Amino acid sequence: MALQFQIIPVTQFEQNCSILWCDKSKIGAIVDPGGNFDRIHSKVQKLGIKISKILITHAHADHASLAKHCSKQYSADIEGPHKKDQYWIKTIAVQGKLLGIKKAASFKPTRWLQGGEQIKVGNEILDVLYCPGHTAGHVVFVSHSAKLLAVGDVLFQGSVGRSDLPGGNHKTLIKSIKNQLWPLGDNYRFIPGHGPMSTIGRERKSNPFMADPNYR
Repeated sequence: MALQFQIIPVTQFEQNCSILWCDKSKIGAIVDPGGNFDRIHSKVQKLGIKISKILITHAHADHASLAKHCSKQYSADIEGPHKKDQYWIKTIAVQGKLLGIKKAASFKPTRWLQGGEQIKVGNEILDVLYCPGHTAGHVVFVSHSAKLLAVGDVLFQGSVGRSDLPGGNHKTLIKSIKNQLWPLGDNYRFIPGHGPMSTIGRERKSNPFMADPNYR
């Protein structure tokens, strides 16, 4: 059976923390635990799964504040983001304090990620895409078996990630989406960092920031 998922909005920014798990082995990963640990842990217990990895798309506080805390609680490895997000990791405690996120702490990933790598979650495999532009070290996680992506703040339903913070670059962001996400195919669904899910096809056809006028 393909990878399963649950979305858990956290922090006042309603960031889409998600739990991905292998239905056969009941082993899972938490993607972007930005806050509200009790809410996340309650869902993990309800699902009855074992968390083996904490996966980070990028190191803004609303996505990564609880990476260290979750790693300790579940004895789980932290994988991601790309090393170019080290600046944001070092400032997470300050970010968290400014944003009112409890337990925000910097962390050292068990593994920095690069494009082309793979992550094993139970019997399921996630491919890693390097997609800078929102931050310099942003990565995206892809399950081909489920045709599902966790894209962080790269792409949204009807929008794209902001690029005006340190390490951001709009042209680089658009290039990442066109070169890394569009080729996956229209029927791939994605979990954005905020807001409702969408599909690659829908955004390629109608996203006002970068729709392809020649795509049908």
